Amino acid sequence: MKIKEFANIAAKYKVIFFDAFGVIKNYRGLIPGIAQTFQFLKERNIDFYILTNDASRSPEQLAQAFKKQGIKEITTDKIISSGMLAREYLRYKVKKGTVAYLGTENSAHYIEALGLKTLPISSLDLNNSHDVSALVLLDDEGFDWNHDINKVINLIRMRNIPVIVANTDEAYPVSEDQIAIAIGGIADMMEDIIDKKFIRFGKPDAQMFVFAYEHVTRKSFVSKDEILMVGDTLYTDIIGGNKFGLDTVLVLTGNTLPTQAKLLIQSTGIVPDFVCESAVIR
Repeated sequence: MKIKEFANIAAKYKVIFFDAFGVIKNYRGLIPGIAQTFQFLKERNIDFYILTNDASRSPEQLAQAFKKQGIKEITTDKIISSGMLAREYLRYKVKKGTVAYLGTENSAHYIEALGLKTLPISSLDLNNSHDVSALVLLDDEGFDWNHDINKVINLIRMRNIPVIVANTDEAYPVSEDQIAIAIGGIADMMEDIIDKKFIRFGKPDAQMFVFAYEHVTRKSFVSKDEILMVGDTLYTDIIGGNKFGLDTVLVLTGNTLPTQAKLLIQSTGIVPDFVCESAVIR
């Protein structure tokens, strides 16, 4: 497994898709030096977008957070999140009733932007839930794990409504050696308990990459071989980019540890086109 310099790879593409967590930031904040990467791209007129499964905040809030941390180049229009796909589903498939959600008030932005009536699961009365027309799983925070997860399970048992999962991630790192369960992992548990299938949005599903590609080509046409996908996780970023026909870079600053990368690539058969220590350009 050869480790290559990210700058030499990035310079060959017209558009770069970056995952957020593990590539641009981690549990400590920004990856040290990553701001220089976006200056490099700007100087060379290389377009970029952030493809994230993070539905906990709106694109506006995510962009503002990056700006406060020192990356002003990541504006709202540069962020493509799985929450945006969930919003599109709701726009066309849910016309009336109340949309219940599991997550924070910030994550509910994706529903409220459509003008739909929203209700946090904590405020739902199961005995008066006839008006609930859909349930959206948005974030792993903002609710009582024991009480509200049990309430969600019973709501789905009682009502035949669509359940939309706005983030397919099963877990995320919170320190060098610890992880926390993400909303995708919570959804897995619920599906097993009630034996129903949910509607999921986010990487590695092709729909996420189709949505991103259409977003990019509205500005100007770019072929797939001119786009690079940069991620830290084989099972989402890399396999998703590979399936869509994009060149891929695995960086070793997130979920895939340097000591495990070679073994994981060999054992999973998910092979990135390039491997880099990070997406930092010095």
